[in-house]
Amino acid sequence: MLYNAKQHRLSLSGSQVDYITFGKGTKTLVMIQGLNTGQFNGMAVPLAFMYRIFAKDYTVYIFDRKKDLREGITVRDLAEDIADAMDKLGIKNADIFGVSQGGMIAQYIALDRSDLVNKLVLAVTLSKNNYTLIKTINNWITLTEQGNMKELVKDMAGRMYSDKYLRKYRPFLPLLAILQKPKDTQRFITLAKSCLTCNTYDELEKIKCPVYVIGGRKDKVLTGEASEVMADKLGCEIFMYNEYGHAAYEEAKDFNKRVYDFLLRE
Repeated sequence: MLYNAKQHRLSLSGSQVDYITFGKGTKTLVMIQGLNTGQFNGMAVPLAFMYRIFAKDYTVYIFDRKKDLREGITVRDLAEDIADAMDKLGIKNADIFGVSQGGMIAQYIALDRSDLVNKLVLAVTLSKNNYTLIKTINNWITLTEQGNMKELVKDMAGRMYSDKYLRKYRPFLPLLAILQKPKDTQRFITLAKSCLTCNTYDELEKIKCPVYVIGGRKDKVLTGEASEVMADKLGCEIFMYNEYGHAAYEEAKDFNKRVYDFLLRE
């Protein structure tokens, strides 16, 4: 299997969580992805290829959210789930790389379970709500409740990607609307609502491990300023892409290399 990519399922707190592993390195990297409309089935090889730069030095774990999610679940609850999964798998002192909602979750893991974290990367994420995020998430929830998947995917793409990227791939957006249609709309709504519960800002000084913040100044999901505010409070290293927005992790060719260099730096 490419990059030793494998898909697994773990029993956890009366439910189950899917996760992917790849790489054969001696270091451990836990990756936490953002809010999305799909789940992990069939994604082991594509994700391993996307993040292949880590495969030599790391054994990488990418966790999905639990199968059964209660209404009203918070980002802190989601962090506890991943911490429980790490405990069950014997993972500790790992480097953690969280993107968007995954970055929110990663902050709470670092706050509540510092024993699990060696270094922390927070990508295109925030530490407290702002008007842009609230408006964006509430619109996505409304469109999903209305069953307007075409408009949902269109709005998500428009807010995440740069104008240059959208012009290049606009002919494929109708196909994307089909592929990205949420299979479980209630799950998507529950996870979207949880994004609005992130409020780590007043606790950030408790995070003592090395932290790297990376964001996009043209972020239309939660603003580029959110990354800068968070990094300023943490007093940590930050890099901002001037030309990209929320999907900088997909669009910027050097994104993974920047994360890799930070993690491997002594």
